[in-house]
Amino acid sequence: MTVQPRAGLSRVLEDLGTTLLDLVCGDPKRADAIGGVVIHDALDEPVLPRQALVLGVGVHGTVDTARLLTSLGEAGAAALIIRSPAPDEPLVLEAAERSGVALLALTRGASWAQLATLLRSLLADGDVGEAGPQTLGGTPSGDMFAVANAVAALLDAPVTIEDRNSRVLAFSGRQDEADDSRVETVLGRQVPERFTRLLEERGTFRDLYRTDQAVLVAPTQTDGFHIPRAAITVRAGDEILGSIWAAVDTPLTSQRTRALHDAAKLVALHMLRLRAGADVARRLRADLLSTALEGGPGASEALSRLGLTDYAGVVLALAVPDPAAPTGSTDLHARHAAERERLTDAFAMHLSVIHARAATAMIGDVAYGILPVPQHQTDAEETAARIASDFLTRVGNRMQPLIGVGTLARNRSELSRSRLGADRALRVLRTGGGSRRLAQITDVHVEALLLDLADLMAERGDPPPGPLTRLLAYDQRHSTNLVETLRNWLNSFGDVPAAAEAMCVHQNTFRYRLRRVTEVAESDLGDPETRFALMLQLRLLHLPGPSRR
Repeated sequence: MTVQPRAGLSRVLEDLGTTLLDLVCGDPKRADAIGGVVIHDALDEPVLPRQALVLGVGVHGTVDTARLLTSLGEAGAAALIIRSPAPDEPLVLEAAERSGVALLALTRGASWAQLATLLRSLLADGDVGEAGPQTLGGTPSGDMFAVANAVAALLDAPVTIEDRNSRVLAFSGRQDEADDSRVETVLGRQVPERFTRLLEERGTFRDLYRTDQAVLVAPTQTDGFHIPRAAITVRAGDEILGSIWAAVDTPLTSQRTRALHDAAKLVALHMLRLRAGADVARRLRADLLSTALEGGPGASEALSRLGLTDYAGVVLALAVPDPAAPTGSTDLHARHAAERERLTDAFAMHLSVIHARAATAMIGDVAYGILPVPQHQTDAEETAARIASDFLTRVGNRMQPLIGVGTLARNRSELSRSRLGADRALRVLRTGGGSRRLAQITDVHVEALLLDLADLMAERGDPPPGPLTRLLAYDQRHSTNLVETLRNWLNSFGDVPAAAEAMCVHQNTFRYRLRRVTEVAESDLGDPETRFALMLQLRLLHLPGPSRR
């Protein structure tokens, strides 16, 4: 298997130019293979891959645009995209010509997040397939935009291809010929909720999914929906994969209806090819990432195939708690697994926005990510923690995800240590409870060492040492709380009033219990070594060993 060649700037303009992007100046043919999509940050200059497509969020004005074009040209970027209207003064045109960086304008109403998603879909970053060109029905295999344009040509109408959840997988050109509702759908890559609700109330989806023939959907004449739609279900056997929607001014002729029916079969093949390709790519990426993180003989080759040879990196480990469900709740666990996969995809996208070479994959029940950083960066771990915190803020508390951050790895041999640090930080979060959802191993090093020591004790079968064993046995036989008395006294640094208040007892009662602790444990609490040993043993008492990870 080989990595497929990436799309060039001409392809980007061909698929998105009529709807989202306008070429202001520059030659798109200069960039034959876009290396990645990067968001420009004036305060934190990102590392650009070769022939990067830079999203100039917040960039406006003639001077700022010309200055950025010049700096991007020195970095080898392919194009700069800024919000429309883009300045076309001589200063900007000269800077674009001199730097070789094309200038594009993003139409108003489209969000940068939508554009980034579309571009990454087009560029097929990391797509895996057989060497050589592949076609299905005369169009490149898995190229949904080419398929949409082919179907639009057959029907002489603008077309969208959508999944079961009315998310837009691809769209054809000529969308400006449709109504406002279609434009809103394309810009948002999702049919607006008010329209899906309207179609559900009408029974349109029910009618659509009950037949393999085209269904004509009448407009409402309100809210921008005034052109009829011809829709047909895309099926693979009994499975419904999605649907095709064409905005048609007149009812379909029998010939166009037959063309739409035949097109649905072709679209099904492409959708299956995309799904299979995504599964293969995901498995391959997971294998490469696992090999790189293990640090064995194949790590150098794996890092090379991931495009990470020239970078230092920080490993992040993301996990979600298992669902609290009765044993045998298969449906709940299936939904949880699907949600976890979507969360992993969101994590991968979040890291790739920060750095185009970021690698993410699910290994077991943990999603690992390698965040590349420049070799000279000194605050890489803090930067990785900030990026992880931003992700947790964005996804909210729905699945309570946890992220552990490892140490900086400046070379291949240190990458496995960074992964181990991320794992240990993640385990601290998993066993610690509470509201903490992010931890750097450098911040929880002592807690991680205590868990390691608990593992060692459990593997050896070591019982608690003598004094603590005697206290535990006494409490069990006499239903007392001498262990809790000792714990509160140690936690209060020997402050009897504070410890008594913590246990809600009188100070004299607490002093009596403390004397009993000394007698039963046969220990001198005035000895600092004894106190330290007891504090450590109490901390280890309830920590999980390897069997309860």
